[in-house]
Amino acid sequence: MVVSVGIIGATGVVGQRYIQLIEKHPLFEIKVVTASDRSVGKSYRDAVNWGLDTPMPNDISKFEVKPTDAKSIPEEVEILFSALPSQIASKAEPELCKEGYIIASNSSNERMSEDVPLIIPEINADHLDLIEIQQDNRKWDGALIKNPNCSVITLAPTLKALDAFGLERVHVATLQAVSGAGYEGVKSMQILDNVIPFIQSEEEKLETEPQKILGGLEGDKILMHNMEVSASCNRVGVIDGHLENVWAETEEKVTIEKVKNAFKKLKGLELYSSPDVFIEVFEEEDRPQPRLDRNLGEGMSISVGGIRETLSGIQYNCLAHNTIRGAAGASVLNGELLMGSKWF
Repeated sequence: MVVSVGIIGATGVVGQRYIQLIEKHPLFEIKVVTASDRSVGKSYRDAVNWGLDTPMPNDISKFEVKPTDAKSIPEEVEILFSALPSQIASKAEPELCKEGYIIASNSSNERMSEDVPLIIPEINADHLDLIEIQQDNRKWDGALIKNPNCSVITLAPTLKALDAFGLERVHVATLQAVSGAGYEGVKSMQILDNVIPFIQSEEEKLETEPQKILGGLEGDKILMHNMEVSASCNRVGVIDGHLENVWAETEEKVTIEKVKNAFKKLKGLELYSSPDVFIEVFEEEDRPQPRLDRNLGEGMSISVGGIRETLSGIQYNCLAHNTIRGAAGASVLNGELLMGSKWF
């Protein structure tokens, strides 16, 4: 079964990743790409500043860029992968859901809404059951599924593993790649020879989204996990790959070996985009590193290293490719999860 899909917000960093990941996907076939008014009517090749390290797919390059509305989307399209800016997505995504489309979205709007699944498939696939509640609440036939913030996607799987020890508090400092801000997000003269110790709204996302992801679905709502998360977010001069320094406090006394085993026990799923190893555990104290490790599992693995005991728990470093596992790849994986569910 091959499902027809569209990419909405197709010209930015995440939109390009969608195209790169889906172009040869055995389950999905791209039928339409949309973007802002300044790109509408142009060929995709003329509309996009292609910045990835693989060539632009020739067939997609000839697509005419369409507006982001239901009238421009072919009838056979069943899933839309969204890379829209959140301020645009907040209006466009609900309108498309009303028209019956299922949207797997990387945009930040509605992530914390009570009836919107915020999904990392290996952790909380059962939260897809919120779709029925969402459809009933909002009186639409479509569905809106979100993947978390890119730094949360790096962090949350490691917290899921540690939750077996009674996770109480988490402190995290992020070192985030410039691609997370988009092609025009950080000027070169700002980031060269520099670290920017602030990213708008990022700390709030890290401090709230994990509670929803690790929360339990009871009846028609998520009961949020009661751990406390404190975050400090920094932009660094790395192209791709978000590295995070994490201090976790647990109720149970933990050892390095217990923690390593807990990370290794968290397995991936048998989906097309799932990596062979979900969490790669390094013995080396100076790993993971973005340049060396961001492409593990074709960019879909999370890596952990530098694990050591503290007075109140454990300290470690974790890393993921922010525009693959942390963005477009996460939405594609969510689309694959939907394919294996009652929704298809």
